[in-house]
Amino acid sequence: MRIVFAALVLAQVAIIAQQPAPAPAKVIGTVQSIDASAGKAQIRNDAGAVWSVELSDKTVVLRVPPGEKDLKKASRIGLAEITTGDRVLARGPAGTDPNSLAATSLIVMTKADIAQKQAHDQAEWQRRGIGGVVTAVDPSAQTLTVNVRSGGGVKPMTIQLAPGAVIRRYAPDSVKFADAKPSTLADIGTGDQVRALGDRSEDGTRFTAEELVSGSFRTIAAQVVSTDPASNTVVVQNLGNKQIVTVHVNQDTLMRRIPEEMARMLAMRLHGGAAGAPGQSPGGPPSGGQGQQPSSGEAAGAGPANQGWHQGGGRRGDLQQMLERMPPVTIADLKKGDALIISSSASADTKNITAINLIAGVEPFLAAAPRTAGGQYNLGNWNLDMNGGMPGE
Repeated sequence: MRIVFAALVLAQVAIIAQQPAPAPAKVIGTVQSIDASAGKAQIRNDAGAVWSVELSDKTVVLRVPPGEKDLKKASRIGLAEITTGDRVLARGPAGTDPNSLAATSLIVMTKADIAQKQAHDQAEWQRRGIGGVVTAVDPSAQTLTVNVRSGGGVKPMTIQLAPGAVIRRYAPDSVKFADAKPSTLADIGTGDQVRALGDRSEDGTRFTAEELVSGSFRTIAAQVVSTDPASNTVVVQNLGNKQIVTVHVNQDTLMRRIPEEMARMLAMRLHGGAAGAPGQSPGGPPSGGQGQQPSSGEAAGAGPANQGWHQGGGRRGDLQQMLERMPPVTIADLKKGDALIISSSASADTKNITAINLIAGVEPFLAAAPRTAGGQYNLGNWNLDMNGGMPGE
């Protein structure tokens, strides 16, 4: 009997040994809620899915400074020190439910540490950064030439990539640095806009870049044809080429209506201080037969049409800060005939775009904005100069 029982026990052990261990899982995201005493947390990953994470006193929790590549500077913390908004990497066996795991370890970047790092990065990019429009790229020499605006006007500058330079590219329909993806110099073309972090040469003609982020954007002047709040779309006519365009907006679209006085000021700033372009009434509407309609309202990234905001010597970020103080506007607030300035990522499909910025109340701006040599309106840079385009924002 003992021999039989022993054989049964050994057989059961063999069966258990053959059963696979729970599959490992991991989730990277932001803490939505946490109850350390109950051992539960909700983490929203970067794709928007919410994970249920079980915690225990055996869960190893390490706090690391943002930007660190390893755990050399990590420090142990308790579960009670984790708060909503912290960034975490949770690892452990997958749970029985989808998007669930039992965390054996948590790597934490606190919300406070991230905010401090962002403020430091933003200050660095303001102090040691440049921005401009690409006019030439030389992959073999690891250089690119950009037109950079300064107090003395637009000047060419050669950017030399430092060894190991980090290159990123803004994601489609976003100028948020957090959304930028790893890239290469080969992805950058003439007309693209770039920001670079590094050091200028003494004569100001060359720049050695430690980091560089690029993007391709389009800005159009348009007039509302119809709106559909249910589908989050606005149908507009591009005032430059008369094309009908369907504009999609989402939660990341910056939508504002600027007052008339601000529109006039922006036009003066863009025009170098003049009240308006010759033959134009600063307060005249852009269309409808009352006032002069722009002959073109599109700037695809190259030339003066995307270099205007520094022309008046203004500090980068002024436009963004002013717009963010303006009350938001919704699709339902827009009326047929309203003039808009819309920026989006450049793409082959010009009839369907997703707005990065949609600004209403721009009739005085369009009436007074200067034109380029080809008769196009200089709409300025409504992209990288605003809406989180600088690292650290």
